[in-house]
Formats: sequence, structure tokens, C-alpha cells
Amino acid sequence: MAAHKVAHATLTGPSVVKELIFGAVFGLAAGTLWKMHHWNEQRKVRAFYDLLEKGDISVVAEE
Repeated sequence: MAAHKVAHATLTGPSVVKELIFGAVFGLAAGTLWKMHHWNEQRKVRAFYDLLEKGDISVVAEE
């Protein structure tokens, strides 16, 4: 029988540069989402205290 030559993909190790770029991109994306969440929560707290200061709302339960 004749041996058939099959082209196999050669496996190479991880690309350090590619891993660094992926890590930086994912880290920046996660940091951006976290910061946006933080700004949203900060806006809610600021709005609450503004309403409290104006007297529109109260933290004392009415009887």
C-alpha cells in the first residue's frame, strides 16, 4: 500500500503577545463596565440625597 501524505496543522504554543492583548482588552472592557455601574449607583445615591435635602421625601415612617 502506498502511504498517503495528509497535511496536518502543526500545533504551536500560545502566543504571548496575543495573550497579553486579549487580557488587556478583556480587562479594559470589564473595568469599563464596572465603572459605568459605579457611576450609575453614584447617580442614584446623589439623586436620593438631593430629594431628601429638598424635603420631597423623608426617611421617617408616617404613622
